[in-house]
Amino acid sequence: MAYIITITNQKGGVGKTTTAAALIAGLHQHGARVLGIDLDPQGNLGFSLGLEIGVGFTMYDVLTRAHSISDSISSTMYGDVITSDILLSAAEVEFTAPRREFMLSEQIQQIEDQYDFIIIDTPPALNILTINAYVASAGLIIPMEPEILSLVGLSQLRDTYETIRTSYNPNLRVLGILLNQFNNRLRLHRDVLDMATEVAQQMETQVFSTKIRRSVDVATAPAHGQSVLTYRPKSKPAIDFGEIVNEIEKHKSMQH
Repeated sequence: MAYIITITNQKGGVGKTTTAAALIAGLHQHGARVLGIDLDPQGNLGFSLGLEIGVGFTMYDVLTRAHSISDSISSTMYGDVITSDILLSAAEVEFTAPRREFMLSEQIQQIEDQYDFIIIDTPPALNILTINAYVASAGLIIPMEPEILSLVGLSQLRDTYETIRTSYNPNLRVLGILLNQFNNRLRLHRDVLDMATEVAQQMETQVFSTKIRRSVDVATAPAHGQSVLTYRPKSKPAIDFGEIVNEIEKHKSMQH
């Protein structure tokens, strides 16, 4: 059965899609069967893994039951992906049926035995799409940049997380807070690390000991339809993401 992980932060530009793409590519490199699910209407995950935007069925088709989840899976050299598009941005208005929080988990149940890991990329919002991801998942990873504004949103995220655990998914856990674009020489970055560690303790989790170091390769890789792990495998961020992949594999082995 798949170990389902959601990459989440309602703040944009913190590296959610970069993190999701790196985990998908890294786990696939280790021989795991991996499915990436893009719940962000911007649709960047598929693009980052080399898929052409607008081709094939999307998560909108899956959640509206226009097409089956099996028919919506696209294969890439980094694993399987279900893409997204702008139609998903109407989810809050369109998806109003009872048990709408369980739409995604009910779909995933049909295919989760085919995978070792399912990695879900979420929009920069705590909306019905993100809630669906939390309900379907075993673990959350919270990427953030080492800046004060990234910290501010964590309390709101924590409230949503607690609500989901209480009401829908008592088994949900935060696997860790992941610091992106980190430079230990900068005082601000060290200060944010200290504050993020306090927040992590309140959520009964950790800041990952591995921080993702800054590099232009992270920004350049999606233009080549690749994760940084395959685009520049010897770059500092690729090495760092490789460590995070190892940690995620340990989490899964501890679950079983």
